Amino acid sequence: MKKPLLLDLYSDYLISSFRMATATGLSELLGGAFSHDQISRFLGQELFTQKDYWKCVKPLVRKIQHPLGVIKVDDTIEEKPHSTENEIICWHWDHSKKPKAGHVKGINILNFLYQSPLGQQGHISVPVAFEIVKKTEPYLDAKSGKVKKRSPVTKNEMLRERLYILHKYNKVPFRYVLWDTWFSSKENLAFVHYQLEKYFIGAIKSNRTAALNVEDKLAGKFDKISELGLQTGQAITVWLKGTDFPVLLTKQVFTNKDGSTGELHLVTNDLELDAQAISTTYETRWGVEVFHKSLKQNVGLEKSPTKHEISQSNHVFAAMIAWTKLELLSLKEQTNHFALKTRVYVKAL
Repeated sequence: MKKPLLLDLYSDYLISSFRMATATGLSELLGGAFSHDQISRFLGQELFTQKDYWKCVKPLVRKIQHPLGVIKVDDTIEEKPHSTENEIICWHWDHSKKPKAGHVKGINILNFLYQSPLGQQGHISVPVAFEIVKKTEPYLDAKSGKVKKRSPVTKNEMLRERLYILHKYNKVPFRYVLWDTWFSSKENLAFVHYQLEKYFIGAIKSNRTAALNVEDKLAGKFDKISELGLQTGQAITVWLKGTDFPVLLTKQVFTNKDGSTGELHLVTNDLELDAQAISTTYETRWGVEVFHKSLKQNVGLEKSPTKHEISQSNHVFAAMIAWTKLELLSLKEQTNHFALKTRVYVKAL
C-alpha cells in the first residue's frame, strides 16, 4: 500500500471536513506535520488500484463475511459541472434526474456494496469494489454528427468481470446479487446463474417478454410480462426470452409521492422463494442508494478540487475508505451516518 499513513489521515479528513477537501486544508488541520506538497504528491503521483483497495477492505470483509451475504450493484455519478473534461470526467446519461432524465458531467462509478447479516447487531455494509468508467474511445455520433467518446468496456461487462474476481479470487461469500433494471440483461442473468452459480434478484422492465411454460418457449410464444395477468403477491415460473433456464416472476405495486401508482416486476433464479421473500430481499437494495447519498454528503465525494485524473481517482478511493470507517463508527454508536456527521459538526462548533 502506497503511504498508508497519509491515506488514513486523508480519509479521516474527509469524514471531519464540511467544505472542499484540499491538500492545504489537511496540512493546516495537521499543523503542518505534512506539507501541502506532500499531500498533493500522495494524491497525484501514483494511482491506487483495485488490488490496493482490496488490501484495505479485506481484513474487515473476512471478519464480517457470511454465506447469506448479498452484493448490491449500482452506479452513481459524482457531478463535476465546472471541471475540465478528461477520460473520467465526461458526460453520462443519468436516468435518476427528475422530472426528466438527461446527460450529466462528472465521474461515473460502478459500485459493489456487500451487506452481511450480523444477527442481533443488525447489518454492516462494505463497498468491496468499485469501477470508474473511462471514456477513451472516439466515435462518430450518427444523430449529432459530432465526434464523441465512449468507454470500450460497458458497465455490464465491468459488472461481470468484477463479480467474477470477487467470487473466484477474493473469495467473498454471498448468496444473492441485487440490481435494478439497467443490469437485468440476459447476459448478466446467465452469468450469475451458470458461471457464478449464485442467485440474482433484479428488477425487470415490463416490456420484456416471457413464456409461461417450456412448450410456449420452444414454440416461440412470448408475451410481455405486463400482459401475463400477474397479481400482486403472486410468484410464477416463466422463461424469459433469450434465456434457457426458468425464473420466478413477481410484481410489486407502490404509491408515488404524488399519489400515482406504479409497478415493479422482479425476477430471480432462486425457485425456492415466494413472492414475499423475493420482495423483502430486493428491498434491501435500497441500501446502495443510501450509500451513494452518504458518499456525497458525509465523506466529500464531490468536494475535491483536484484537476488531474490520477488525483481525482485517488480521491474517490479515499472516499470509499472514509465511508467504510463511518459505517463502522455508526455500527458502534448505533446510529446512522447522517446523525453521526451532525454530531461531528456540533462538536466542531
